[in-house]
Amino acid sequence: MKKTVALMDKLLRLAHGEALPASSLKGEWFERMAAEGVLVVIVHGSHKSLRARDERSFREFLAGQYELRNLEACRDLLAQGGADRATQVNLTGDSKFVSRRTFCGFLVHSFQPIPAMLNGTPMTILPQDGSFVFVYDYRDFVIPEDVVVIGIENPENFRHVAAQKRLFESAVPDGARMLFVSRYPQGQTKDLVHWLQSIPNRYVHWGDLDLAGIHIYLSEFYKHLGKRASLLIPADYESRIAWGSRGRYEKQFARFGKLECGDPRIKEVLDCIHRHHRGYDQEGYIKDSVCLQPKPDVES
Repeated sequence: MKKTVALMDKLLRLAHGEALPASSLKGEWFERMAAEGVLVVIVHGSHKSLRARDERSFREFLAGQYELRNLEACRDLLAQGGADRATQVNLTGDSKFVSRRTFCGFLVHSFQPIPAMLNGTPMTILPQDGSFVFVYDYRDFVIPEDVVVIGIENPENFRHVAAQKRLFESAVPDGARMLFVSRYPQGQTKDLVHWLQSIPNRYVHWGDLDLAGIHIYLSEFYKHLGKRASLLIPADYESRIAWGSRGRYEKQFARFGKLECGDPRIKEVLDCIHRHHRGYDQEGYIKDSVCLQPKPDVES
């Protein structure tokens, strides 16, 4: 039986001596407790109710059979939903008593020193080649406002940001410092977006030049950040797309073929993808020296 606040409330009422309608106590737990005499059946004409034989045996049964060692604490854990696993073990013996995502945050990378603050402590983001920095306490992660955050879809491109240095520098022509963040693994995407929403920094998205890549940019980032977000558009995007995969386009068309372009700045790229019926993977830019042509902001 799934452990819920409603279930805990019923168990607490029984523990406190209340009799509850049998119709409200459905499920294997209550059937078993009635069969073993932990719960007593009371008949009222055509209606039945259940009550605990006594509080001590009732609580001992729940602790021994279902690891509910403290009904009040378990109820509070379920209501709050935020206790760490150590607390859950101490109170219930089960670190997964309440479903809770324990691995929060996202990866960051840079090919130049980026000053930052984490939990009020200064740090510098400049990972050793072949390594990244994982920011767990992202709510307390602060970077200078003039740093441009560049989000990268695919792990290989994120690994080799230095090999794409000219590509990124052309996307940020004012010479601003850049901090790279990884969309992968996708399960952490909301953490990344929540952090981006909490800071004023400019965000540039770098992904595949295909329908799915456009969808990711629009639905996961532009939707939440508005014009503060932009898509990195290489100057040679048309020749790349024309050389890209037709199969990729055809596979994605069923789902994204009618994608609406919410950002006018990327309409040319979307039209190009449809015109050539192809898409191009961003990994193709890793070893190339190319220049970008940043798209100007379009006033709404």
